[in-house]
Amino acid sequence: MLLAVDDDPLVLAAVQRDLRRRYAVDYLVVGAGSGAAASEIVEQVVRRGDVVALFLVDQRMPVQSGVEFLETMMETQSEAKRVLLTAYADTDAAISAINRARLDYYILKPWEPAEERLYPILDDLLTDWLAGYRPPFDGIRLITDRWSKESHNLKEFLAHNQVPYRSHDVETDPEAGPLLAALGIEGPTPVVVFSDGTYLVRPMGTEVAERLGMATKPGQAFYDLVIVGGGPAGLAAAVYGSSEGLSTVLVEREGPGGQAGQSARIENYLGFPVGLSGDDLARRALTQAKRFGTEILVPAQAAGLTFNDPYRTVHLADGSEINCSAVVIASGVSYRRLPVPGEEELAGSGLFYGASRGEAHTYRGEEVAIVGSGNSAGQAAVYLAGFAANVTVLVRGGSLTESMSQYLIDQLASIENISVRFQTGVTGLTGSGHLESVEIEDLTGGSEKTVLPAAALFVFIGQAPHTDWVAGVLDRDEQGFILTGSDCALPGGPNWFPTRARFPLESSVPGVFVAGDVRHGSIKRVASAAGEGSVAVRFVHEHLAQL
Repeated sequence: MLLAVDDDPLVLAAVQRDLRRRYAVDYLVVGAGSGAAASEIVEQVVRRGDVVALFLVDQRMPVQSGVEFLETMMETQSEAKRVLLTAYADTDAAISAINRARLDYYILKPWEPAEERLYPILDDLLTDWLAGYRPPFDGIRLITDRWSKESHNLKEFLAHNQVPYRSHDVETDPEAGPLLAALGIEGPTPVVVFSDGTYLVRPMGTEVAERLGMATKPGQAFYDLVIVGGGPAGLAAAVYGSSEGLSTVLVEREGPGGQAGQSARIENYLGFPVGLSGDDLARRALTQAKRFGTEILVPAQAAGLTFNDPYRTVHLADGSEINCSAVVIASGVSYRRLPVPGEEELAGSGLFYGASRGEAHTYRGEEVAIVGSGNSAGQAAVYLAGFAANVTVLVRGGSLTESMSQYLIDQLASIENISVRFQTGVTGLTGSGHLESVEIEDLTGGSEKTVLPAAALFVFIGQAPHTDWVAGVLDRDEQGFILTGSDCALPGGPNWFPTRARFPLESSVPGVFVAGDVRHGSIKRVASAAGEGSVAVRFVHEHLAQL
């Protein structure tokens, strides 16, 4: 349902008219002349088991303002999108309502022409709502063991690729046993059950991808552009490359979004005043790339790079090859491993690198800890605090100001069940089959070690670039980040054309460009990665023009 609320009958009729003209095929459009009348309608909706997708509410109503009405809907219709109709004088109230009533957008009156000032906004919000809407479930079911590394990996794969699934833990979910019995399975988990009743026992991500019809092999023999990596940089390159007429294929080893895709909420990304989650950003970018014709291969892992001028070849781990004229490497980074006793045994069984949103509900009411001081660690802490009993952030330094955005520092300080422990290091992990506690030490000069009970530890430390596959082919720095532009050796080496200077973002091999976190000297932010991905395509065009 789309519910419009306005006390002026003529305005309400106009709003309903415009909503029905655009959305009547997919949504029931209903109007109410007051907050009280709208509340009665919502009560009926709840009794029927239906949902409101979007509220479009006038701010200036007698008795109960638009913001006050939306605040009353926060509990029963928490997933609905919220739009406020305002006069120019009410913009301050609308901005303050972003936090008070979780407002998604405000639209100034008049909203005509609707094609320019109303529909694009509502289209975007409703697309976002549909992405998170969960109707009665008829999809993949995942029967898991909570502490199984294989179960964790499958959850990560499905979450990264935004495949809806329902998880049934064999220890806590009463549906898990009957499901296994109905399938005649007595063996190990995880088990992936598809909507047609077929299933796979302990499958690899590639097996699930093939069953879901996801492309894992290239569909053409040759492309103008191959992009390695599906984070913000890679997706931006895909959008610009495909939209500008280049035959483009993107190779991604896990799922679109990269490290940014794990962020629960990015609040400082330009154009999204209420923030957006990493998977929202990845979904929007992936939709754009596919719309323009980008071919997406996932899961597919680049394993090597060779060149036979003027062509380049990306070799995949499954033995297949992709030939092309140009390459954009945006393979990103992963968090560095925690070099302490217990790490190898407990990785994936309570110890996680990064934090997918799918893991949060698993630790509802439990003690969890986070290691790290960057924005990703702060975003994870804020999100996990909505589920865990307490979240402890462990920081080696004495402050967050140099590594974390101020808005996140303020949020951490304002949430009661988040505590930050500075100048604290992790020295060990303990647990039988799964993480139970974290051994920590005071780094201020003493040698005192204490034990912190924790069901989960999420690690956000350091950055290890995914560049081993180009070792010996491209110039890299000591940490493995790829050198570009003036940081490379001077032109004239065995891999370089003698006919032109090196372009910015171009590696030591002509026609191979680098964007995002994997590039030496890059700014580790989502917006800068997306910018580099789009700019790299400009230089791809210039390279192709000179072939």
